[in-house]
Amino acid sequence: YPSRNLAITVTQERDQLICIVQEDELRTAKIRALFQSHGRSTCYYPNGDEWINMNIQGGQYLDQAGNRVRRWMWLNLSPGPHILLSPTFISLNRHVGVRILAQDKIFVSFLAMGQQAKFNMGTIVQASAASQLPPPTWLGEDELLLLAFRVRILQLFDRMCRCLNFPSREQWNKMQPPTYLMTQAVKTLELCMAADISDELRSSIRATVNA
Repeated sequence: YPSRNLAITVTQERDQLICIVQEDELRTAKIRALFQSHGRSTCYYPNGDEWINMNIQGGQYLDQAGNRVRRWMWLNLSPGPHILLSPTFISLNRHVGVRILAQDKIFVSFLAMGQQAKFNMGTIVQASAASQLPPPTWLGEDELLLLAFRVRILQLFDRMCRCLNFPSREQWNKMQPPTYLMTQAVKTLELCMAADISDELRSSIRATVNA
């Protein structure tokens, strides 16, 4: 960002790419969107509630009250009658936008100071390939809360270390959290999305991770 805060990070974990969009803030690294090359992606409202949620079958668009505004199925994975995707564009903030045109055309764009960067995080995941993915690990409410608190504690320890190593507040405020912390946050949010828990608990876990 023009503020020198980190806006977009693209990392590789094993056989997949992960794109993370962070909010333009000094002290926190609040996640505004995450895109994974195996087909799962989520965008969040500023308060942490889900905005758009996509997987290998399709996606859905939610309003700020949590109501589904529309849903769709990817054309290549939905035999028979299906709900087609209408081109969708959202602005995560004044610099970062997301445009969804198809499963393999999901663009994250960044515009600031007259310069633009664009990433295509879309991918084609065939149903046959999806069937070979390992089964998800289902966690209970207590385990998810513990994971969220663990991430939060690690974030606080990282901030404390920065304070000790860089006495100047201006210096450590501009430093970004290490990649492993962002990866842990992404994993926790992904498990939270997949779990069968209440919306209240899901919001509480997101707030803890993004605090």
